[in-house]
Amino acid sequence: MRFTPNAYESVLGAHAAGMRAIPDFSEKNTMTTFSGIVKDELIIKAINDLGFTEPTEIQAKTITPALEGKDLIGQAKTGSGKTFAFGIPILHKINHERSPQALILAPTRELCQQITTELRKICKYKKARIAAVYGGVSINPQIEQLHDAQIVVGTPGRILDHLERDTFRTSHIRTFVLDEADRMFDMGFIDDVERIAQAIPPKRQTLLFSATMPHAVKELTKKYQQDPVHIKAVTHVEEHLLPQFYYVVEHNRKFSLLMHLIEQERPKLGIIFCATRHIVDVVARNMQRHNMNAQAIHGGLSQAKRDRVIQDFKAGKISVLVAT
Repeated sequence: MRFTPNAYESVLGAHAAGMRAIPDFSEKNTMTTFSGIVKDELIIKAINDLGFTEPTEIQAKTITPALEGKDLIGQAKTGSGKTFAFGIPILHKINHERSPQALILAPTRELCQQITTELRKICKYKKARIAAVYGGVSINPQIEQLHDAQIVVGTPGRILDHLERDTFRTSHIRTFVLDEADRMFDMGFIDDVERIAQAIPPKRQTLLFSATMPHAVKELTKKYQQDPVHIKAVTHVEEHLLPQFYYVVEHNRKFSLLMHLIEQERPKLGIIFCATRHIVDVVARNMQRHNMNAQAIHGGLSQAKRDRVIQDFKAGKISVLVAT
């Protein structure tokens, strides 16, 4: 089974100025199976258990230079298999020392959870200790996990909190990953990211992943990476697989049209995006009044509530997710 990227990926942006591009992988030099690029038998065994044999484009292009210890910039969107792209090289390098050896920064709590879940799948036989560190939940269990964690996945704010409390020691970190860097900067985390980068030993490997390369991301790569390899994953979506429609409608008729479309299309699963938390709550509540199996999700909900909604949506207990 092929590890299939998210169908909603688009063509990614141009190379950032001044960055070295990795040569194009032709048919003769691209390893087409995980066993061709991953040498650790325990990792391969875990990947085989998941049913994957062929890496995605970003994995095929990233794993080898990452295993060689090079800094790199990977341009790829969510759903392209980035977690395996940086997770596999990290697991290759983890030793038995019970201290943080890799730090992965992500912009949101949900992404931290997702990365942690995926890493645990591929370290099934390696038994690496992973700590997920993010806000919205009690800090005390995280302090306990950080005592002997080997891989730390966290949001910038909560990682800084632990650094200031001296509950997170960075002296043995050899790999630093910034996942969805452009989103972190959009969310105002640039100063936090810089403070964290400065708290990590300079002799390290830095892997940065971003869908786009805005100025702030380029500046960060200049400051904290050494001659990075720049890799782009370009995935075209076949037009017939992604039909798109839009409707011009008066504001007071939007909800009626929405209900009509849902009743007509009868989606097994659907997501409705709204501009604000308030609108999300109003739409979800009105859909429930019309006997629609809908639930709201946004940043105003507790972490436990958000987790429960996502789990129910994955399990098919909720048909429509109304979200910011």
